[in-house]
Amino acid sequence: MNTHHHLYQTLTRAFPPALNKRLFPWLQSLYPVWAKLQPEMLHAATELGLSELLLSGCTLVADHHYLFPQALTEAIDIQVSAASKIGNRVMLTRGSMSLGEEDGGLPPQSTVQNDAVILDDCQRVIKQFHQQGNGAMVQVALAPCSPFSVTTDLMQETAKLGREYGVRLHTHLAETEDENNFCLKTFGLRPLDYLESVGWLSSDVWLAHGIHFNDQEVKRLGQAKVGIAHCPSSNMVLASGICRTKELQAAGAKIGLGVDGSASNDGSNMIQEVRQALLINRLRYQADQVSHLDALYWATKGSAAVLGRDDLGELAVGKQADIAMFNLDEARFSGAHDPLAALVLCGAHQASHVMVAGKWKVQGGILVDSDLNEIQSRHRAAASKLVL
Repeated sequence: MNTHHHLYQTLTRAFPPALNKRLFPWLQSLYPVWAKLQPEMLHAATELGLSELLLSGCTLVADHHYLFPQALTEAIDIQVSAASKIGNRVMLTRGSMSLGEEDGGLPPQSTVQNDAVILDDCQRVIKQFHQQGNGAMVQVALAPCSPFSVTTDLMQETAKLGREYGVRLHTHLAETEDENNFCLKTFGLRPLDYLESVGWLSSDVWLAHGIHFNDQEVKRLGQAKVGIAHCPSSNMVLASGICRTKELQAAGAKIGLGVDGSASNDGSNMIQEVRQALLINRLRYQADQVSHLDALYWATKGSAAVLGRDDLGELAVGKQADIAMFNLDEARFSGAHDPLAALVLCGAHQASHVMVAGKWKVQGGILVDSDLNEIQSRHRAAASKLVL
């Protein structure tokens, strides 16, 4: 299960103006391009990203969509339609940005909305699409993009609305030291202190990245049972740092894996992200402190906990029939003695069969319900059109 993604970003992979940049300059290079998103582009991007994830064994995808230019005010509706064609479960987070360049934010004014419009649409998509209970295929969460892209009032009102309807809350936090410095300059608070001040330090919240926390903050996150979407590949591409996964987990925080957007990964492959999680954590911890089983746990039961799904995450009586199967007959696995370790260490990259809710969605490495070639053709055309 993928706890953090930006599916629209599949349209700007390996985009030359954004290469080799830190987070803030990277965003400033891409925002003007993303501002031109059209409905058919988002539909194509969502289908392509979900297909790629499904083929890598990913049965549930949490997508963080926060761009709502005038042409794309019904982005969540578009994603629900695309997801129904591919077959993954989805947690679609209704993101938001309300601080444009004129207000000291990073995004162009054309991509931001005012607080009232955002909150009204949040309420609409919850009522229209959010499914409660075991077996839910489509769920909605509320997700202001980050502390530097929305107002304090919006953070507070989003939390109130989410709790009124019983949906989860999501945002980026403590991804880079630049963000920490921004929060100190703007609010006089470190990111976690700001998060607590707006009512977000809670077990119904999960945070993307969560890298730059000190020891006291790790303890507070654990006490509050906050979830962390650990995004190894993205953190490496943008040189953001390494999440303190083991300390956070030991303190009581929930840890899951996120592939993150395909403009900072630049792929959407869940099983490869498991390997990346193991390897990046070996740079922070000793080899006997983090294992392939830890990485697999984060991708399954850990991610389920982060997303509040106690019906998913393990093969057990009473759980949902979401199953990814991998064939170990490839040359890369020849000579391997432990199949679970081989899956991670030898670099599995594609599932042979994937079942979601008891129905086969991938068989023999091929999508059951969709034509991947046709999806790719429309996606490539959309990507070319976007960057013109």
